[in-house]
Amino acid sequence: MKILVVEDDKALREVVVAVLKEDNYFVEQTDSGDEGLFMAEQDIYDILILDIMLPGMSGLEIVKSLRAKAIAVPILLLTAKDSIEDRVNGLEAGADDYLVKPFAVPELLARVKALLRRRGNLGKEGDLCYGGISVNAKTRDGFVGSVALQLTVKEYELLEFFIINSEQILTREQIFDRIWGFESETTIGIVDLYVHYLRKKLLPYGRDNLIQTVRGAGFMLKEK
Repeated sequence: MKILVVEDDKALREVVVAVLKEDNYFVEQTDSGDEGLFMAEQDIYDILILDIMLPGMSGLEIVKSLRAKAIAVPILLLTAKDSIEDRVNGLEAGADDYLVKPFAVPELLARVKALLRRRGNLGKEGDLCYGGISVNAKTRDGFVGSVALQLTVKEYELLEFFIINSEQILTREQIFDRIWGFESETTIGIVDLYVHYLRKKLLPYGRDNLIQTVRGAGFMLKEK
């Protein structure tokens, strides 16, 4: 799972990034509100963790801008402010949760997991699952039931992205930016190739048809 952390306090940002990585999340970071908005607008992250007070655009302004563009990624706000008014303003702007500094690491991780669970595809054991398929962040492999699919790194990341966004259309551009990155020298045609590879891995278990091609739009993981 991919998380964007936007925090201008370097020491705190480094701690947050480190604990998230230790918990098997892939993390990208910035200390700028303007850059944070640009990155978040690509709609390739599973959760955003935003400080409210940022240089340039504030965390609240980022939230409002994303929600105005119908980007529904879960957002956790971090702030040193603890008044009821500030909490209300954050939630009314469109944030999903609110964590006051200083906070305990276990609480941060628990809130991240809670936001993922609200999306409906985080199982009891912490695995992401949909339609009889699951992925495990520790082994970085996919499973049909208890049978491992023996996925490559990119196949795993693609299946994880599909499951997190199950029953939602993902454009080729979103998939490319999420899996290969903005600065990749490969072409967007790699997306179709890896969708083919993933379907081939799922074919023996009758799950290949879960990955549907949406003509003129992209792909979607959905049970027929």
